[in-house]
Parts: sequence; structure tokens; C-alpha cells
Amino acid sequence: MAAMELKGAGVVVTGAGSGIGAALARRFAAEGARLVINDLDADAAGRVADEVGGLAVPGDAGAEESVAALISAARDHLGEIDLYCANAGIEPGGSEHAPEEVWERVWQVNVMGHVRASRHLIGPWLERGRGRLIATVSAAGLLTHLESAPYSVSKHGALAFAEWLSANYGEKGVTVQVVCPLGVRTEMYEQSDAAAKEVLGGSVLDPEDVADEVMKGLEDGRFLILPHAEVRDHYAFRAADTDRWLRGMRRLRRRIDDVAAG
Repeated sequence: MAAMELKGAGVVVTGAGSGIGAALARRFAAEGARLVINDLDADAAGRVADEVGGLAVPGDAGAEESVAALISAARDHLGEIDLYCANAGIEPGGSEHAPEEVWERVWQVNVMGHVRASRHLIGPWLERGRGRLIATVSAAGLLTHLESAPYSVSKHGALAFAEWLSANYGEKGVTVQVVCPLGVRTEMYEQSDAAAKEVLGGSVLDPEDVADEVMKGLEDGRFLILPHAEVRDHYAFRAADTDRWLRGMRRLRRRIDDVAAG
């Protein structure tokens, strides 16, 4: 897989008003990319766009009309989209008892946002013979997130869709990659409870660390971009001995409960 040249490339980053998305936008801009910045928070999108010399297109990265408007505006501004980073995501917490509207909203943003973007991106990329989609899936898509059933399920769905795209279009010029960090110091992390933070311990990276790993992924084209090296081992162990892995998850569940109980 050929390395991607960012100088002059047209790049869209969703959820780029803060956290990983903002770090990616800054890093791409430093490499000479031309940016379109999307975020539900219009002020945040505007600030990052001003910082990187890009265009702010605020909106809901999971809603069909907003995704269509984002990609249309990006093409008008960039000429064509060379790289689309489907980074926007939400993590509301909750179990099987989370309300129906929570499950629906998480699915729309974390999965259907990627599906809807691909409907507008894949055809033109196939005609050009090149294009790249990077989806921020999180380690939850490879493993699980014990504090949030909706997030875990949706991220597994995002991973499955990215795999499907890669399998179907990977030999036709379309590169699909997924970023699967564990803990990252973002607003989502800061809003998590103390027990979850303690379990992550030293496995928490800064958004800039994730951006560094994404840059390496752009060089070698690997499907799995894993900022936390240990995630690869956990993922392999999960596949090799799922029952043993689940026993480990149950022990971790007890540990979180014990920390929460004090």
C-alpha cells in the first residue's frame, strides 16, 4: 500500500473541534494538507479551522443531510476529498437498560455516520482510483467497554463496516484504516468515572500521541492503527481463547466495582 502524501491533499476531519480530531487536523495541516473541519459544536469547529487555515463546516456527522452537506461543501472547497477521517463519536455510558433513544443516537453517529459518508465517497474514489477513509473505532471495537454497552456495540459495528469496505474496495484504490486507541485524554475520558480511569492507569495517551501513530499508518497503510501496543496482544488473546478472555473481563468488572465502592 503506497504511503499517502499529505502536502496539498484535501482532508476532512469530523469531530475535529477537540481531542483526537483536533490533534489530527493540526498534524495534517503541519504536513501541508488542506482541511475541512467538522464538529457539532460550531464554535469549536471554527476555532480549529482558523488555527489550521481550513474551512469550518459544522454539523451532525451522523445525520444523513448533514453528512451530504459536509461532503458537498468539502468538495466545493477542496476540489476532491483525498482523506476522510470519520472521527466523530459519542459514548453515553449505559447497559442494556439504556433508553432506546440513547441506543439509536449512538448507532447513528458511531456507525451510520461512516456508512453515510461512504455512500458519497466510494463512487468518486473508485473513478479516480484512489481515496482513503480512516475511522476512529477505539479499542472498544476490538475488545469491549465495560462501562458502556451502546458504545461497545456501535464500535464493533464501525469496525465490521470498515473491514467490509476494505475487503470489497481495497484492491480498487480505496484504502480503509481504523484507529483503535485505549485511553486518551479527551473530553470523553475526562467525563468518565474515577473507577474507569483508575483501571486504565498508565495506559492513557494524549491526542497528539494518537496523531503520531496515525501518521505512521498513513506511511504503511496498515488496517489496524493501534496507538496502544498492548491492544494488539489483547485482541489476539481474545480471538485465541475467548472464554479465558471473558473470564479476565469479569475480573476487571469486579475490580471496577470494588474501586467504585471504595
